[in-house]
Amino acid sequence: MRKPDDCTLTPRDLVRVQKEAEKALLQAEAFGRFPTPVEDVLKAVEVEEVEEDVLSESFITSLREKAGGLLKRALGKVLGLFDARARLVFIDRTLHAVKQRFVRLHEAGHGFLRWQRELYAVVEDSAQTIDPDTADLFDREANVFASEVLFQRNSFSEEAEQHAFGVLVPVKLSDKYGASIYASIRRYVSESPRTCAVLVLDPPVLCAQAGFQCNLRRVVASEQFKRMFGSLRLPECFSPGDKIGAMVPLGNRRMSGRRSLTFVDQNGDAHECFAEAFTQRHQVFILILAVEKVRPTIIAAAPRSCFREA
Repeated sequence: MRKPDDCTLTPRDLVRVQKEAEKALLQAEAFGRFPTPVEDVLKAVEVEEVEEDVLSESFITSLREKAGGLLKRALGKVLGLFDARARLVFIDRTLHAVKQRFVRLHEAGHGFLRWQRELYAVVEDSAQTIDPDTADLFDREANVFASEVLFQRNSFSEEAEQHAFGVLVPVKLSDKYGASIYASIRRYVSESPRTCAVLVLDPPVLCAQAGFQCNLRRVVASEQFKRMFGSLRLPECFSPGDKIGAMVPLGNRRMSGRRSLTFVDQNGDAHECFAEAFTQRHQVFILILAVEKVRPTIIAAAPRSCFREA
């Protein structure tokens, strides 16, 4: 089932978090240093990470008891924890190294965002709270802070715009900035001035009738894409028999070549788009760029969705 895109902040809240992220980067002298020096950022915002793997159930329980009513408790397994009184960060050491970097900055955000500092004595974070689509404002702010710091505000997007548009641009820049491929592709699209979007699919699952199916996890779009196409009406899953499903890389392939798609905008006009796919096994990304309007004489009906076979 497609996940809602609740990651955005109001313009006022976004500017407020961005200013704090920029302040943290300046204090850490982190601009232009790659990958983004997360450890220096933590030091600059006066938050210390406990490097030992101590996030056992007994340790978490003891902190919960000390926090009393000032506890923000995780609903699932605790992946990160911020002790506000001691200004200590604890991380689940079983997480992938790139994920640990983001969680560190998320916890630092709870400690550095001045309007969050006094709300809780202990903050627990799970997969749900650090997910980019979390609906919780408190954690959305910490996620945005972490992203703004990790991608050094506009640095990532400005560097990406120096290259021809394509899915390998954010993939390659992810290593430079020390970010995950997923976060980098999402940032690439959401901050782009172009009319573009990315469909995030679950990995293909074999099935006897269709060959395989890929469920649509979420759609991330640039502001220009949203203005032109609105909310895309897409199937909940794709298979080899449809235009998008046919792009999914299989076996040892990580990419598919550029294909042509036609999408219909909010005015009913069709636009030629190109799309290419990339996978790092955990998700499949279908990157889409609108190119030009298609002449009305070649528009065909598309009752099931807002994209048409080219």
